Amino acid sequence: MAFDTGGAAAAGPFIKAGQPAHPSLIDTRHVVAELYNMVNVPTAVWIDESGMIVRPNEVAFAIDTFRAITGIDSALYLDALRDWAKQGAKSRFVMKPDEVKLKLKLPTRAHAQAAAYFRLGEYLCETGHAADAVPYFKEARRLRPESWTITRQAFAMGDSERDYGTTFVNEVGKLRGKLYYDLLDLDGSGSNPEQEQVAREGAERLRKLVEGRSS
Repeated sequence: MAFDTGGAAAAGPFIKAGQPAHPSLIDTRHVVAELYNMVNVPTAVWIDESGMIVRPNEVAFAIDTFRAITGIDSALYLDALRDWAKQGAKSRFVMKPDEVKLKLKLPTRAHAQAAAYFRLGEYLCETGHAADAVPYFKEARRLRPESWTITRQAFAMGDSERDYGTTFVNEVGKLRGKLYYDLLDLDGSGSNPEQEQVAREGAERLRKLVEGRSS
């Protein structure tokens, strides 16, 4: 499912290029992101046949196109997914209800307010008032700075440098080595060495780039 206020006009070409064999949905209102508390893409949730979440939100890549940027090996996730499809509830990757509760990130009051401001911004853009939407997007970002879906969409609906005085790359650079994507922790170790190393290396490259521009 694509999160894109621009609908088929924006997300359609990417979907067609992928030639999917399954129905591809476009969530123009970011309803799924709000309900499942998703702050970045790609994100996956495992839901079993009875409608129960057995793995909460986590980053999930099906290909390695961006591995040099993310440090995430898609094969590891796909192998885990295949194991779940084969073993069902017996899969070692299925989390117990208590583990799911611990990992779930429930929305707060500030998150709900951020979603409301974000929707107002979307509405204003859709009705031809993009400039008026900027203050609402700014407030949504202030209330939920960790949500890259809000930042990404807000920037896409206008001019990030003009409207927000920054760029998406600059915002990622501000993390200074902190993970841009949540940790993919399939084995429960609390660590992903490749992902963490790539994040540090990326931060160092951005630092040098910024320093080079300043000198």
